[in-house]
Amino acid sequence: MAYLNQVQLIGAVGNDPEVRYLGDNPQNPKKVASFRIATTERYKDRDGNQKEQTEWHNITVWNGKADFVEKYVKKGNNLFISGKLATRQWTDQSGNKRYTTEVVAENIQMLDRKPKENKPVIDEDLPDFLQ
Repeated sequence: MAYLNQVQLIGAVGNDPEVRYLGDNPQNPKKVASFRIATTERYKDRDGNQKEQTEWHNITVWNGKADFVEKYVKKGNNLFISGKLATRQWTDQSGNKRYTTEVVAENIQMLDRKPKENKPVIDEDLPDFLQ
């Protein structure tokens, strides 16, 4: 039997990416970028009322793709992301085991149109759940 670990998301970036450098070799550290995106599902309930449910997804990007994210991705951008789910475990300062599940991005595409005349994105341009 074949197995598949694949995630595809289209959503809005919820925070400017955080970029870190990891590794024991200071001459060649690994770059990692982390950020969150929101996906929103809109539907009508049994009574016909419009409802919204937003899910937040942790995204991790490594090396060359982290360079792209650091340079171009900002809060409010709309992205298509494909990748795989990964779960990490660590021990916090109190000695408790912690777990997190994230999407390790393998492909990122910007979905926004280029701003006219280098006009910055303003809050009015952001989806309601990011304002």
